[in-house]
Amino acid sequence: MEMAQRARALQAQAQAQAQTQTHGQAEGLARGGGREVISLALGEPDFPTPGPVVEAACRAARAGETRYPPLTGTPALKQAVRDKFARENGLDFADGEILVGNGGKQILFNALMATLEPGAEVVIPRPYWASYPLTVRMLGGTPVFVDCPEADGFRLDAGALAGAIGPRTRWVILNLPCNPTGASCDEAGLRAIADVLRRHPHVWILCDEIYEHLLFTSQSHRSLASLAPDLLPRLLILSGVSKTYAMTGWRIGFGAGPARLIAAMSVVQGNATSGACSVSQAAAAAALRGDQGVVGVMRDTYRARRDRIVAALRAMPGVRCALPDGAFYAYPSIAGCIGRTSPGGRLIDSDKAFALALLEEQHVAVVQGSAFGMSPYLRLSTAAADAALDEACRRMDAFCRGLTLA
Repeated sequence: MEMAQRARALQAQAQAQAQTQTHGQAEGLARGGGREVISLALGEPDFPTPGPVVEAACRAARAGETRYPPLTGTPALKQAVRDKFARENGLDFADGEILVGNGGKQILFNALMATLEPGAEVVIPRPYWASYPLTVRMLGGTPVFVDCPEADGFRLDAGALAGAIGPRTRWVILNLPCNPTGASCDEAGLRAIADVLRRHPHVWILCDEIYEHLLFTSQSHRSLASLAPDLLPRLLILSGVSKTYAMTGWRIGFGAGPARLIAAMSVVQGNATSGACSVSQAAAAAALRGDQGVVGVMRDTYRARRDRIVAALRAMPGVRCALPDGAFYAYPSIAGCIGRTSPGGRLIDSDKAFALALLEEQHVAVVQGSAFGMSPYLRLSTAAADAALDEACRRMDAFCRGLTLA
């Protein structure tokens, strides 16, 4: 009963915070003669960080936990991470197989920098999180893309994956549930992918599971590592607390993998940033060990928002939208809008042109699909208050209905 009450209180706090922010923005823009821009561009939870997590950080700061932290993570957080993997994924990691970083992005960077040489290839399903190919290229590697078309639910096909792996492949990156599409993979699909990867023992596997708790299907999240434990000697799991616990600004991610890889990644981190913020680590440990009821509240809210926005998108002329399995994004196709002219006179010849015209004419910010490698699509974040989502959809519907043949 107490857990449910705290969960409801968290949801009420988030709604009140969103209403206050919206009212303040509207009043300020009204005074300035402007119009509120509704942003569905950022992949960031609109919930507040749970109160007990914030309190744990305050206690840590008052107790003097403000000095340089251990390079690979505090003992308390590393143990909490190990316990999380055992409890939720059935995986047993040793202390030397865990690395805490400054967000999940640093875990990705550490892994690639420790292992890539110029010309090495990294296989990336497409659409993809934009940082994957950018980081690969920055470190001298070559991205190799595997298309995951909408007709297949944006899911990775094992046969297509097999065709992309070659002698220069160093990594395969899997992101499930996926940013930007929300696509997941059922157990049969994961086992087929594992069969492909078994045939290529020279390839490392990175499983980005940062959205694992935001899955809306009847099946719970299954990690490739737990389904195919024989792959563990060359598999790295990337996760963190940012999406699950609304802790993006605390900058805590973690990786779990073979000790030799973690050791190499630790060398990279030691010469880049050293350990992650000690107070943030205390907060992350509290999140992993604390009341998990709040996670269910947030997941249920995101599921309801997904249903709300997908229904609205499907009613817009020229737009179609697959139902995402998880995360907090919608990835609609705007193929039916290409070649038309906006009410403001802009030719919609690409998803980028659509996004720019929508921002200029209806003051709604979204991200064009080309940023994620597949056009003509848009990525819309559902991590926004219901009122903002409804108004954004109303404006986008008006925009689409105002398009005319060029």
